Amino acid sequence: MFKKPAHETISQRMKLIFSDQDERIIEHSPAPVEQILFEVGINPLEVIVSRNGNLISEDTVVGSEDAIRIIRIAHGG
Repeated sequence: MFKKPAHETISQRMKLIFSDQDERIIEHSPAPVEQILFEVGINPLEVIVSRNGNLISEDTVVGSEDAIRIIRIAHGG
């Protein structure tokens, strides 16, 4: 039986859902939310993120089975 080398990461499809209901499917191995946000050009300090309907922190590792909703924080004075 053929096995992949242990150091090789497996890329998976991950769904990102944005505040304007736009959706993007990206190829990514499981990673912390903060890393994924940086890679798609979003500052983690400007958004909150939920996974499958529950708020999560930027150090939470997400994978292909997760629906990641990115909600822009609106603030003003």
